[in-house]
Amino acid sequence: MSTKQSIVTLSTPIIRGEQSISQIEVRHPKSGELRGLALADLLRLEVDSLRKLLPRITIPTLVDQEVSSLPPSDLVKLGMEVASFLAPTEILTESLDT
Repeated sequence: MSTKQSIVTLSTPIIRGEQSISQIEVRHPKSGELRGLALADLLRLEVDSLRKLLPRITIPTLVDQEVSSLPPSDLVKLGMEVASFLAPTEILTESLDT
């Protein structure tokens, strides 16, 4: 079952000034934060959609440039969290059972 937020550990930390960010909290998006985005694109981990959504739902807040600079493996980790928030619980349960 998905919770209201999840912590993602990055394989490559984000350097912001003198700060190194190695963990990102991804919180469950509210409907307003999905404006201008197609849910199907987010479920397909479409990069441009993730670039728009992640700054809206991450703590610390990622900026577009930071999302664009993520290694693909870290973008997939974050995208999978987003997809798990959007998928109905029944689908997630069924996929775990098979």
